Amino acid sequence: MRKFETLLLLSPELSAEHRETLVSALTGVIEREGGVVVEVDNWGMRDLAYPVRKQMRGFYIRLEYQAEAALVAELERNIRISDGIFKFITVKLADAAAGEEA
Repeated sequence: MRKFETLLLLSPELSAEHRETLVSALTGVIEREGGVVVEVDNWGMRDLAYPVRKQMRGFYIRLEYQAEAALVAELERNIRISDGIFKFITVKLADAAAGEEA
């Protein structure tokens, strides 16, 4: 399994409850597809460098997880069809998770 990180930019208009529901749904996709969620890092509300969908602020959440490459495609598909997510980026952190042989 490889280690990945996905950074999400959420709408500032989402309530805290809706954000939690959205994040738990995405972590559920990771776990359902055989991945392991390492960390969910809540960065909070930040100012943006340029307007995104006419908004100058956004809520950032970072997901760090271990998974196979096919899981990333499924996770990104779910992100694209979710309301309230403005942008996202996924980065491969390591080819093999710590403690595994390559």
